[in-house]
Amino acid sequence: MPDHLLDYYRAIEDSSYRMLQAARDRDWDEMVRHEGACAVLIEQLRYRSQTEQMGTVEREEKTRIMQRILRNDAEIRLLAEPWLAHFENMMDPKLQVMH
Repeated sequence: MPDHLLDYYRAIEDSSYRMLQAARDRDWDEMVRHEGACAVLIEQLRYRSQTEQMGTVEREEKTRIMQRILRNDAEIRLLAEPWLAHFENMMDPKLQVMH
């Protein structure tokens, strides 16, 4: 378990990177598993951030980490869109007729 707020951001970044690797490999089950880990870490971060604060240097590192997470997220979305569209078509018979 992370000790400091910045450790949570690092752990979220790591999970985000693992999600990206899974998406690149088209391993959607693995991607979803890491997405769940991210969600847990984010909730823990929200709770801890109510009582802890970061210094200037830590906030700067947090910004760099968040930028990397956002880049990972953007690439994950691009990779996952076709999979999600296919999944949506499978679940909605009306869409199958249109295509």
